[in-house]
Amino acid sequence: MTRKIESKIVAYKVKSKEQAPVELVELPQPDIETMHDAMQRPEKLMGTTYKLKTPEHVSEHSLFITINDVILNEGNEHEVRRPFEIFINSKSLEHYQWIVALTRIISAVFRKGGDIAFLVEELRSVFDPKGGYWNNGKYVPSLIAEIGNVIEQHLMEIGMLKNPEMDEHQKAFLQAKRAESDAKASDEKAQNTGFPPSATLCNKCHNKSVIVKDGCQTCLNCGDSKCG
Repeated sequence: MTRKIESKIVAYKVKSKEQAPVELVELPQPDIETMHDAMQRPEKLMGTTYKLKTPEHVSEHSLFITINDVILNEGNEHEVRRPFEIFINSKSLEHYQWIVALTRIISAVFRKGGDIAFLVEELRSVFDPKGGYWNNGKYVPSLIAEIGNVIEQHLMEIGMLKNPEMDEHQKAFLQAKRAESDAKASDEKAQNTGFPPSATLCNKCHNKSVIVKDGCQTCLNCGDSKCG
């Protein structure tokens, strides 16, 4: 006699001829809560605030970026932490309009759920027509791009993005390149980056760390190479 199984199989058991037939019992599955725009704001959220200090010609006062997270499926194996809203505060009133607009749009994208990592690259692709600036040895094309860097840092801290790491072969290759370049470079270091003064800007990591070795442009910071 053929029997059609309508439910999901969660366990099985091989029975002998002497044993009675075993009835399959479907175990209840927990409801998995996901992010969506109809989700109501909880009364309490976990927040992290980042201080963003920029050169005075960009913003006279520091920006304080607060990202509040919501905990979904708390207490079970599907528990995740997702960003729910963002606030940016500053004493610089000249930035007030676009800051309010930007925070509302980003918060709306957060609440939509799904993959929100694209926000980082979209913000990083914004260039200031007046020119970018250097911050801790890293070139930043605009204040908007730096906000994108802060969001990326937060997504890494809550586990939504992984910090890309180079394998051992790439690390050994870069160490050899750095050692060879340091032996030929002068004591002067451009922009206090620790890279040779002749290094140029890397389009991938925005550090002034690209050198030409054996006819190939190679970044000593992230490993990006035009030769593959």
